[in-house]
Amino acid sequence: MSLIPEIKPEQSIELLKELHILTRDGKLNQDSRRKLKQVYHLVQFIEPLLTELLDEQGDLTLADHGAGKSYLGFILYDLVLKARHAGHIYGIETRQELVDRTRELAQRLGFERMSFLNLSVEQSISAPELPTKIDVVTALHACNTATDDAIRFALAKDARFIVLVPCCQAEVATVLRKHKNQSFGMTPLSEIWRHPIHTREFGSQITNVLRCLLLESHGYQLTVTELVGWEHSMKNELIIARRTGQRRKNARERLEAILAELNLEDLHERFVY
Repeated sequence: MSLIPEIKPEQSIELLKELHILTRDGKLNQDSRRKLKQVYHLVQFIEPLLTELLDEQGDLTLADHGAGKSYLGFILYDLVLKARHAGHIYGIETRQELVDRTRELAQRLGFERMSFLNLSVEQSISAPELPTKIDVVTALHACNTATDDAIRFALAKDARFIVLVPCCQAEVATVLRKHKNQSFGMTPLSEIWRHPIHTREFGSQITNVLRCLLLESHGYQLTVTELVGWEHSMKNELIIARRTGQRRKNARERLEAILAELNLEDLHERFVY
């Protein structure tokens, strides 16, 4: 049992040391305390989804895109899946050194139902190492279009739940900037992205709006909220999608109308399918 109040009593202290959240002598510094708080906060959103799946079907698969050091995957396995003796987590990461490190750590801890794959999100859609169906897809701070690739992966794998924390959405802002002069003659809404700082911020905002409409057009119900307080991170939007099979009737039409109105039709293929 942990003597540090921030750490959940069922949490493996050895794991937190290996993830460098705890120091070797079991201490928690200020930076690690903030990191642990953010991961636990995210676990609060995801744990009920995993519990629902385990109660309903006795097993689950989860793919974590842009897994990095797999903080989230390891902690979910330790807190949720280990005691249930069920569930498999796939960490998908492009940096081979991180894949090697997380594989070695999972083996050392005896976390047998964790796999780590050196793949891009796009490659993972058709990779034979992954099952044809994935129950939960997470993509936390997957940069720029990697979040869109994660959505495409989730739809291809018929995911029941999708959990996204988007990051660095530059593509839409680039297209807004490219057509800025033309847009001035098309719509007074172009004033929203006339100044560079507004182009960046509005581009980021509209990217997530388009993603939400895409998911709704595919039969997902959405919860959109903030992950942690703005004092911790500006990349703070959390999107949780639950597949209901009920497609929002006007989602695709609205998506196409927004692309036309904002002169973003270059992105039609990315957001309308």
